[in-house]
Amino acid sequence: MERCRLVFSGSGGQGVITAAIILAEAAVLYEGLIAVQSQAYGPEARGGATRSEVIISDTDIFFPKVNQPNVLICLTQEAYNKYSPSIRPGGLLITDTRSVQTGKKVDAVQRGLPMHQAVMEEIGKSIVLNICMLGALIGVTNLVKSESIIQVLEARIPPGFLEMNRKALDIGIRLATETNR
Repeated sequence: MERCRLVFSGSGGQGVITAAIILAEAAVLYEGLIAVQSQAYGPEARGGATRSEVIISDTDIFFPKVNQPNVLICLTQEAYNKYSPSIRPGGLLITDTRSVQTGKKVDAVQRGLPMHQAVMEEIGKSIVLNICMLGALIGVTNLVKSESIIQVLEARIPPGFLEMNRKALDIGIRLATETNR
């Protein structure tokens, strides 16, 4: 596996940090990979542009920070404006079409997906947008299996919320595969 450096970005409260933790746990606990996850706390946690990083590899990771992500996910325009210049040339940029207007200046494969819209239409609660984002990520990259994400969710969230999170994961995977055609 090629080392993958990811940045999840959005607004404080959207769950980008939780999503990064879930992805890292899925990679380590259920895929046999090596992962590190980090985030910045501060004023961003109250509504500004939030950033969480994950590095996944099958070899040792010696530096836990992501300077130039292979994959950047932006859920807000502010996050896109702030972090899109850092993406590696030829990387993958995934955005939520409701909130992000992308520019042509970014040297990356750009995938705009209606994640928020689909979650609201099919579930009615934006609280699982971060899980839909994970579904979109694995639908595009096959970085980890959806079953690994589900296993982490089963261990982390109350049983009453599991079905809603499964559905959000499936929505993200479906959006990614529909736009892949």
